[in-house]
Amino acid sequence: MVEPGATDLAREFNRRYPGTPVTPHATRKWLLGESIPAQARLRVLARWLGVSAEWLRFGEGAMSVTASDEPQPEVDFQLAREIAALSAPHREVVREMVRALRRAEGGKD
Repeated sequence: MVEPGATDLAREFNRRYPGTPVTPHATRKWLLGESIPAQARLRVLARWLGVSAEWLRFGEGAMSVTASDEPQPEVDFQLAREIAALSAPHREVVREMVRALRRAEGGKD
């Protein structure tokens, strides 16, 4: 059985990672130290946690992020995958809803 922490980690990680989603089983192995995430995944974790990738992987170097590594605005890749899986007409409905919400918040189309 996978612990709730691993499930939560997988869900939140997949929101931030543009590649193939990870499973709770994979994140459980990360948490237990049974495996180390691939470098691309490690960089996403480090950015999310506000630490350097070197520190996260090796426990060495500066822990804090430097100015050049400042977090970028988050993209919810899991949401993007779910929208992409919709039919073309339903994706257009989502697109129109987003436009309407942006207008309501004073944003541009």
